[in-house]
Amino acid sequence: MYIPQEKAILALQLLLEGNSISSTARITGLDKNTIMKALVLAGERCERVMGRLIVNVPVKDVQCDEIWSFIFKKEKRREIGDDPSFGDAYCFVAIERHSKLVLNFALGKRDQATTDIFIEGLRHATSGQNFQITTDGFIPYASSIDTTLSDRVDYAQFVKVYRATPEGERRYSPAEVVASEVVPVVGSPDPARICTSHVERQNLTMRMQIRRLTRLTNGFSKKFENHWAALALYFGYYNFCRIHKTIRVTPAMEAGITDHVWDLAELLA
Repeated sequence: MYIPQEKAILALQLLLEGNSISSTARITGLDKNTIMKALVLAGERCERVMGRLIVNVPVKDVQCDEIWSFIFKKEKRREIGDDPSFGDAYCFVAIERHSKLVLNFALGKRDQATTDIFIEGLRHATSGQNFQITTDGFIPYASSIDTTLSDRVDYAQFVKVYRATPEGERRYSPAEVVASEVVPVVGSPDPARICTSHVERQNLTMRMQIRRLTRLTNGFSKKFENHWAALALYFGYYNFCRIHKTIRVTPAMEAGITDHVWDLAELLA
């Protein structure tokens, strides 16, 4: 980069606090293309840091979920000949319940292929000791976890039953949960620990901190590369730099991976 490091760090911090590329450019005086180039470079570095340090982590309770977004256009607007990455883009996230550490994430379509990649990455991130894992009722999880993690997990699905939005409510009103069901799949999961609340709360944090994930925004991603980089930067910052209010340290410190709070410059170095 040809810009001062301090200015690049400021731009990335603004992006991490939910600012768009345009607002970041107005605040810093940097060109939009320069900011996006810095974002991609930072995302690549964060991806390498997490791949190197979040390995063989002892865990007890893991929760998995998917959060929806889109790239360039929504799925129903896709046309023949469009880039395969256009349309729906689901971010699969695995979080450890007690340390709040994000163990792995994957970006792609909500299908079996992306689920397999996600679960394989989760196996690489966790140690060989037995742990419990909970997901929603998404069907591909069952075969992926049974194939990849059955030797070390007790697995259950926490399935929520929704009802149709009553007539007269706004189009984007959240659906109402009318019932929930616990479905043991592998091993003997402890019913008291079957929960997805923590990873769902993490989804809210992502929507608040990443402008590309904000609903009804014009700041959505136009390229897969930029979307991936924004997610990698966020998770790297979340794990190593941001103090979690519940545990009062960073998730990486709570998991025993680091011994102090990193700043963004240290993470990217």
